[in-house]
Amino acid sequence: MSFTVGMHYCGKTLVDYSLFDKVDTCGMETMQVSEDPNCSLVIDDCCKDENIIVEGQDNLKVSFDNLNFQQQVFLVAYTYSFFNLYEEYLEHLVPFRYYEPPLLVRDIHVLDETFLI
Repeated sequence: MSFTVGMHYCGKTLVDYSLFDKVDTCGMETMQVSEDPNCSLVIDDCCKDENIIVEGQDNLKVSFDNLNFQQQVFLVAYTYSFFNLYEEYLEHLVPFRYYEPPLLVRDIHVLDETFLI
């Protein structure tokens, strides 16, 4: 990744900076010096633009051709578990479907005459 930071200084004061667009100036460049030779007004150019360029690497190349066996096993196991993590069940799962209730030898509630109301 590379990027450029542009800055505009008027004297020693930072007027504007930009990462992606052109830098706005302070407007001193639009002032023109009078062409009259009798005018002694001289405007010094106190503005300057400064650019900081950060260069990235262009030689990065991702290659999956040279994976060893352990890396291949890990990659297959990870993708399998990741895709099965979001798999929906098609039928409603009832965990006690095949279990029968215990046989009722005596009805203890009727014998002791205790009922929950």
